[in-house]
Amino acid sequence: MTDPNLPPERVVHQTTINTSSSPPRKSGGVGLAFVVGGLVVLVAVIAWFVFGSGRVPEPERPNLDVDITVPTPRLPEVPDRPAPPELPRPSEPPQVATPPSQD
Repeated sequence: MTDPNLPPERVVHQTTINTSSSPPRKSGGVGLAFVVGGLVVLVAVIAWFVFGSGRVPEPERPNLDVDITVPTPRLPEVPDRPAPPELPRPSEPPQVATPPSQD
C-alpha cells in the first residue's frame, strides 16, 4: 500500500505553442509552373511552323490509275444450221367471181 507519510508524486503537464513573428510565406510555385509550361508550348508551336513550314505533311497518295476496259461479250460459236427442207408451194386460194352488176 501507499505510505501516507510520503508526499504524492507530482505530475507536470506542459503545452508548447509556437507562434512566429512574421506572416506565413505564400508559395508561387504553381503559378510559375503554368507560366513556364505555357512558354514551352509556345516555343514548340513556333518551332513547328519555322521548321515544318507551317504545313501538315501530305500523306502518300496511292496510284489510282485503274484500267477498267473489258472485252465486248460475244455469243458462243455454234455450228451452222442445216438449210430447211424444200416444201411444196401452197396452192393458190380459190378465187370467187364478182357478181354482175344490175344496172
